[in-house]
Amino acid sequence: MKATVSFSVLFAALSAAGCVQQTAQTPKQMPGPVISVAEAKQSVADQRKDEMLRQLATCESGDHGETDQKIYGFRGMFVGRFQFMPRTVINYVREMEGTELTVKEATDLAHDYDRAAKVAKYMIFERGRISEWPMCNRKLQLAKQVAEIQKM
Repeated sequence: MKATVSFSVLFAALSAAGCVQQTAQTPKQMPGPVISVAEAKQSVADQRKDEMLRQLATCESGDHGETDQKIYGFRGMFVGRFQFMPRTVINYVREMEGTELTVKEATDLAHDYDRAAKVAKYMIFERGRISEWPMCNRKLQLAKQVAEIQKM
């Protein structure tokens, strides 16, 4: 039997996790679909992953936060908000998708936050590679954050 949870229960869980703020209209007043407990937990975990990636990108990019500006580090060796080396992007995209990128394509991907975040998420949550960002790993306590998210 599939366990389900109402929108109001999901909203309460997301509120407790600090992912949403309650407004004047309460969840009880909002009709909504019924979702499973597993879906609700996955939603909260995905939001925590996305927030952790935003923190990492901000830290790595020298507190640039969200920007369309192209970001380069250490004489152009590292690119994008996650400060990837193009070779790193090439290797992980090949591993994830079986696609072979050129250095230019890898650099362009690294500058595209959404695509780069997908690579970073894979590296961190599928391959356990938090050590790729040594300074921000310590500053943000990535190991602790990843462990907490994986317990969800």
